[in-house]
Amino acid sequence: MPLKTFVREIGNISKKSSEREKHKFRRGRAYIAPETSSSSSACSSTALIEQGKWANLPPELLLDIVQRVEARETSWPGRRDVVACASVCRSWREITKEIVKTPEQCGLLTFPISLKQPGPRDTPIQCFIRRERATSTYRLYMGLSPALSGDLSKLLLAAKKVRRATSTDFVISLVGDDFSRSSNNYVGKLRSNFLGTKFNIFDSQPPDYSTVQSSFQSRRKTRLKQVPPRVPTINYNTANISYELNVLRTRGPRRMQCTMHSIPISAIEEGGIAPTPLAFTNCLDEDSSPLLDSEGKRPRVGFNSTGYTKLLKSVQSAPLVLKNKAPRWHEQLQCWCLNFKGRVTVASVKNFQLVAAVKPSQNVTVAEQEKVILQFGKIGKDIFTMDYRYPLSAFQAFAICLSSFDTKPVCE
Repeated sequence: MPLKTFVREIGNISKKSSEREKHKFRRGRAYIAPETSSSSSACSSTALIEQGKWANLPPELLLDIVQRVEARETSWPGRRDVVACASVCRSWREITKEIVKTPEQCGLLTFPISLKQPGPRDTPIQCFIRRERATSTYRLYMGLSPALSGDLSKLLLAAKKVRRATSTDFVISLVGDDFSRSSNNYVGKLRSNFLGTKFNIFDSQPPDYSTVQSSFQSRRKTRLKQVPPRVPTINYNTANISYELNVLRTRGPRRMQCTMHSIPISAIEEGGIAPTPLAFTNCLDEDSSPLLDSEGKRPRVGFNSTGYTKLLKSVQSAPLVLKNKAPRWHEQLQCWCLNFKGRVTVASVKNFQLVAAVKPSQNVTVAEQEKVILQFGKIGKDIFTMDYRYPLSAFQAFAICLSSFDTKPVCE
């Protein structure tokens, strides 16, 4: 049997074996069972599932199987087989998590947490965004373009634009049909001010869970079915985006600046490391509950508050600041031009390239200063390319690109 077929059958066989175990221990109505707690019964049922046929494979054989699958499937949709290995049982999942490397190390996106991890240092990850005007949704796919990827494009993230009286929200989700902020698919949001000149990126989990204090958390209470009553949905303000006002209405592209409070400037220095989450954290634990104020209420940090930003600055070095690369004026074409290396084909005011804004006192090489960290541009009607690299993650890059879609009459 081919290895690919073998892996795909593992999940179905393990499910059937667990169901047979459940039917095996099922009794009639007359059977009187001893009194046990609900927790012990849950543990016993979990133990039965873990004692399945595939959970008892020798560790050496299991390691060899997962390594072969991971080495063979280097792109989507074949990468689904690696995810299938992690879905068999707990022992398979632990082995798979040890073998699969982060996008910074291997340049591949495998698990959902990979979307929150920094991209590769050398070669950027190439994606494209499809805009749907009728539903105000934006979908991020992995691939060069829809024409080349076709139906094999892997959906990474999706966002829905929600207009409010004084601001605009882009709710970001792991799936394209669930934008509820109480859902497990919710990963963050982008919020703009009234003029569309300033944006804040909110993450669903803290950028550095070991150092960020929970008392500086932006919270938003929701009362939905998936969330128990009185449990707040937490959002962490991790970055700010600002567009320069064009008061004199001079010719030229937009000028933007991104301050990444969750990424220190030391991440792009020689030997620097960017924060890399290894799993989605549960921010509603007792240890992470905020302190209560004098009235017994949880403190709430507003959209314009700088308390959370000041806290991040106090626990790490200066934040990474990104600025758009200055274009040059082309006399023959009579337009502003940037070298997108063939990834952008349509002139648009939304096109941009971001590089690091470095001070002379900071120890960053010239090559690193000239490296394009994120580029975004138009290739067709409602189709845009997005290429990002270290130290940005796919979520951060997508949120920055979403800010370009919002209307900015005072910046153009």
